[in-house]
Parts: sequence; C-alpha cells; structure tokens
Amino acid sequence: MSAFGYRKPADLPQTIALFPLNGAILFPRGVLALNIFEPRYLNMIDDALGAERMIGIIQPATGEDEEPIPELSDVGTVGRITSFAETDDGRYLVTLTGVCRFTYGRELEGKPYRQALVTYDDFAGDFAISPGGTIDRAKLIGALRSYASLHGYQVDWASVEQAPTETVINVAAQICPFDPAAKQALLEAQTLEERCQALIALVEWGAPDDAPRSLQ
Repeated sequence: MSAFGYRKPADLPQTIALFPLNGAILFPRGVLALNIFEPRYLNMIDDALGAERMIGIIQPATGEDEEPIPELSDVGTVGRITSFAETDDGRYLVTLTGVCRFTYGRELEGKPYRQALVTYDDFAGDFAISPGGTIDRAKLIGALRSYASLHGYQVDWASVEQAPTETVINVAAQICPFDPAAKQALLEAQTLEERCQALIALVEWGAPDDAPRSLQ
C-alpha cells in the first residue's frame, strides 16, 4: 500500500494532468521538486489542489523541449502534491511524491495543459516496496562510489549505506545526469532488479565531462 492509502490501480484516477519534463523522472515513493511559473501549469496546480492533488510526470518522446506539442513517452509516473508554497513573484514551489507508474493512453482536450487517460495495470507492483533481496547491494554501492569518485561528486555515503535498496537505486536513477533515453529506460524497467542492472551498466559506462557536480 502506498503512503497515501492507494492499494491497487483502481484506486487511482484514470484521467490525470500531464507535466512533460525532458530529463526528469519520478519513481513510486520518490520525490520531485517543481518550480512552476508558466500560466498553464499554474492552472494545472490550482486544479490539482482542488481535486485529488495528482499530476503525471512524463518525458517527451523526442527529448526536445522546444516542440509546441511534443510526442510523449509511453510510460510516466503519477505523483501526489505533498508540499506547496507560493512565492512573492507568483511561482509555485511544489513537491511531488510518486505513487505509481502509468501507461500513457488517449490524450484529452479542454484544458490549457495536457491531460490524458492512463492505465496502471502494468505496474500494479509499484504499490509495494521492493525488498530487492536478490540484488548485490555491495556491487551496486561500489559502482556508485566509483562513478562519484570519477566525476568529483560529494556524497553522504553513511546515509546511502543506511537507506533501503529501493531508495538507493531510484534516487541514483533519478538524479544522475543520464540522457533522457537512458532515464526512460530506467523508469520502464519492470522490476527493481532489472533497474539495478541497468543502473550499474550506466554508471560503469560513465557520463559527459560537463555533467553537474552534485549528487546530494
């Protein structure tokens, strides 16, 4: 069961607002901080706060932010607004906590922002925390340590060692500067074990030399 009492796909809304973000992914039980300033997305947040506080995070399929109406990826994650603040200049600072991945379906009209019918059936396992019992945790953390050392990242390894395996994998997948296609592949990995294998392969491959220097 999720932290919000959702137990199964049928508990979630079939129609959700979509927030397309290139290079951004969200996992169940993960968090994503959003700085909202475009009028259509301010409208989206207002509508969400007045209803079920649910928003779908999804990447454009092309990886191009400049397209007026980009094609969207097949899979995204619905999250619940768990923190909200408004700035003096009218921006919204929002924290979204992931609930379940979804399969993008038919897009709907009638709002200034995008919305669609989605299904969750392929990701019913997202409602339960995966213990990751078959994952070689030492290999995972060793690969992350090598990656961080190679690129000069400062990491609180004591906190990493204490964190659940699912959290270690999903946070690393979310914040490491992989390209959008790699992030999407991590998001779509059906099991935590598959995501871990893909993550290790990516960190062993490396990242661009001009990648951001923070993993905190």
